[in-house]
Amino acid sequence: MPTNPPPAPQPPQPVTTTPVPARAGRKEWTALAVLMLPLLLVSMDVSVLYFAVPAINADLEPTGTQQLWIFDIYAFVLAGLLMTMGSLGDRVGRRKLLLCGAAAFGAASLTAAYASSPELLIAARAVLGIGGATLMPSTLALVRTLFRDPGQRATAIGIWSGVLVAGVALGSVLSGLLVEFFWWGSVFLVNLPAMALLLALAPVLIPESRDPRPGRFDVLSVPLSLAAVLPVVYGLKEIPSEGPRPQYVVSIAVGLVFALLFVHRQRTATSPLISPALFRRARGFGPAVALNLVSSFAVMGSAYFTTQYLQSVLGKSALEAALWALLPSVLIGCGAPVATALVRRGVDRAYVVAGGFGVAACGYGLLFLADTDALWTVLAGAGVLACGTVVVGSRLTDLALGSAPAEKAGAAASLMETGQEFGGALGMAVLGSVGTGVYRHEMPSGAPTEARETLGGALAAAGHLPSPAADALTAAARSAFTSGMHVAALVGAGVLLTAAGVAAGALRGAFPKPAPSRSWGSAPDPAPQTPEGL
Repeated sequence: MPTNPPPAPQPPQPVTTTPVPARAGRKEWTALAVLMLPLLLVSMDVSVLYFAVPAINADLEPTGTQQLWIFDIYAFVLAGLLMTMGSLGDRVGRRKLLLCGAAAFGAASLTAAYASSPELLIAARAVLGIGGATLMPSTLALVRTLFRDPGQRATAIGIWSGVLVAGVALGSVLSGLLVEFFWWGSVFLVNLPAMALLLALAPVLIPESRDPRPGRFDVLSVPLSLAAVLPVVYGLKEIPSEGPRPQYVVSIAVGLVFALLFVHRQRTATSPLISPALFRRARGFGPAVALNLVSSFAVMGSAYFTTQYLQSVLGKSALEAALWALLPSVLIGCGAPVATALVRRGVDRAYVVAGGFGVAACGYGLLFLADTDALWTVLAGAGVLACGTVVVGSRLTDLALGSAPAEKAGAAASLMETGQEFGGALGMAVLGSVGTGVYRHEMPSGAPTEARETLGGALAAAGHLPSPAADALTAAARSAFTSGMHVAALVGAGVLLTAAGVAAGALRGAFPKPAPSRSWGSAPDPAPQTPEGL
C-alpha cells in the first residue's frame, strides 16, 4: 500500500523576547547619592531664610517690599522656569544642564552670602531660583535614565521624594543654627562644597542623556509659561495672609488666561515645549500629575497650621519650633520602603497610592483631635501625614516617569514639579483661608481689630494690655486658631479621602508591569522606543 510521505520539516520559528532592562550597579547608586546633593540644597533654600531674615534686616535694612522679594523671589522664579528648564534639558542634555545649574547655583550662593545691598541679594536669590529650576527636573530625569529596572527605579524615586520633603524641614533648622553662631551669609555658603563636589563627580558618574529628535525649541512658549505660572502662584501665596483681595484674585485670573494660551500653543506648535502626547499616549501620566498636586496641597496646607501652632499657640521660639518640627521627618524614611515592600508582595500600586492618601488623611484626623496644648498629637499628625504623602509622591512620580518615554524625562519631571508648586500654594491658600475664616468668626467681637485678623496680631495686641486682659485675649486667640485648624483638617481629610477613591479607580492597571529580575550589572539598555507622536 502506498504510504503518505512524512511531513517536510518546518524551519524553526524565531522566538521573540522582551529585552530585560539592565539593573543598576554600584556606579549608578553612587551617582544617585551625588544627585541628591543639589536636590537637598534646592529644597532647603525654600526655607533657609526663615531665621536669617531678622539678621538680614539689621544688616541691609531693606524696605518692607524688598524684604518680601528677598524671601519670595526664589520660589517664584523656581516655579516659573521648571517647565522651560525640563524641556531644555531634554534638548541640550540633562547632565550638561545639571552642571550649568550647579555652577550658577554656586556663584549665586557666593554672591548672596556677601551681598551688600537688598537689591543685590534679591538679584542673587533670583539667580538661585534659575539654578534651582535647572537642577530639580534634571536630577529626576537623570534618575529615570540611570535606573531602567522598574523595581530599582521605584526605590531610587522613593529616595528622591524623601530627600525633597526632608530638605524643606532641614533648611529652617540649619538656618537657625548657622545664624546663632555665624553671620547670616553662612546660610548660603553651605551650598558651595556640595556644588563643587557635584561639578567634580557628575562628569565621571553620570552619563549624558537627551532626546535624539528634540525638534526646535519653542521660544514663544517660555514667556507664556512664565505668565501662566507666576501670577497664579503669587496670588495663591498672598491670599492666606492678606485675604482674597481684588489684586490677588485678578492676578490668579490673569495667570489662568495665559495658562489657556499656553495650552493652546502646546497643542498647535510644531515642536511644543510640553508635548500633549505625554497626556494622550502615556497612560496614567495625567492622573499622576493631578494626584501629585493634591498630595502637595495636603503637605503645605498642614504646614501652614503646624508651624504657627508650635510658635504662637505653644509659645515656642522659632528655633525650638524648627527643632521640634524635625521629629515628623523621621517617619518620612518609613513611607517609601513600606510602599516598595507592599508592591513586591503583589499589592496593586493603585491601592498603595490610595492607602497613602488614606494614611495622610489620618494625619489630618490627629490634627483635628489637638487642643491648645497638644504638642505630641500635632507632631504625630504631621508625621503620619508626611509619611502618607511620601508614599503617594514616590509611587506617582514613578508612574509619571515610567509611563513617559526616556526622551521626554525632563519634560515629565518638570510637569510633576510644577504641579507640586501649584499644589503647595493652593493648599496654603484654600486651607489657610478656611482656618482664617473660622478664626475671625470665633474671636470675640470686642477684641482689638488686629486681634480679630490673625493670631500674630492678637499676640501683639495682648502685649499692650494689662495682665488679666492680655491672658484672656491670648487664650481666646489660641482657641480660635485651634478651631480653625480643626475645620481645615476636616477639609483636608475630605480632599485626601476623595483622592484615595480617585486613585484606586483611575490608576488601576496604569502602572507598568515590572520586568523580570536580572543579575546586577551595568550593561547598557536597548535603545528606548519613543511612542508615535512624542
